[in-house]
Amino acid sequence: MERRTKNEERRAEDREMWSRKELARDFRALGVAAGDVVMLHASVRSVGEVAGGPDQIHLALGDAVAAAGTLMMYVGCPNYYDDVGRGVLTPEQEKEVLEKQPAFDALTTRSARAHGVLVEFFRTFPGTVVNNHIARFAAAGAHAGRLMAEHPWNLPYGTGSPLDRFRALGGKILLLGSDHDEVTFLHHVEHTVEFAGKKISRYKVPYGVDGQIVWREVEEVNTAGDGAHKNWPDRFFAQLVDGYLARTGNQGGRVGSANAYLLSAQGLYDFAAPVMQATASSVDPRS
Repeated sequence: MERRTKNEERRAEDREMWSRKELARDFRALGVAAGDVVMLHASVRSVGEVAGGPDQIHLALGDAVAAAGTLMMYVGCPNYYDDVGRGVLTPEQEKEVLEKQPAFDALTTRSARAHGVLVEFFRTFPGTVVNNHIARFAAAGAHAGRLMAEHPWNLPYGTGSPLDRFRALGGKILLLGSDHDEVTFLHHVEHTVEFAGKKISRYKVPYGVDGQIVWREVEEVNTAGDGAHKNWPDRFFAQLVDGYLARTGNQGGRVGSANAYLLSAQGLYDFAAPVMQATASSVDPRS
């Protein structure tokens, strides 16, 4: 009988359907432990076929962190809820949005489609709670209430935010086949680390007040695609994440069919902060 190499065996295994039990096994092998507070970024497609559908992914991670642990994801909102005033829409588009956009409701408004299907599955799963802000997160588990507590209306990724409490709890970031340029936690670094030339964005969000829609202004360190500083290079977040993984020798592992990485939020913060400060203070070759 012909013997297969480990890579060939892995490829054969990848053609199989993954169960919740197998995914939980893989999460534990990656380093997820009981009691961990984990923020998940996931590409469902990268994991492969999952028996029972995408919910089994977050349930398997819940199994790995166990009753004492907590799972968190960034939810966001659909298009146009936080676009008015940012400068990303034409005047005609803004006028139409102001006329037609329904009120934002933290409990019922759908997740941002760009964040993937698992976020919406998790947001709507029994037991998941969300924070009452357009900068919306969802959490389930032992520390969900603490993470989703009230936080400042302005600078919503900064001090006193869900991301700030996540870091204080020793949080870990889990990248499950996801784009390393989409690590939301790095907006927390941008909000809380001092550097000159920070871009501040102001935009309006529609809220329902006494049966009427009121457009309420929010101020944040710019989280749009052009970044928090004019010196930020393309895919800056991916550079920071990959630099930290290389610095710590983190080669990741496999969960289902996906490449996955588990990293310390505080460790990434400590790595990214001086890089952001140095990048902001350097001479921008484009200027």
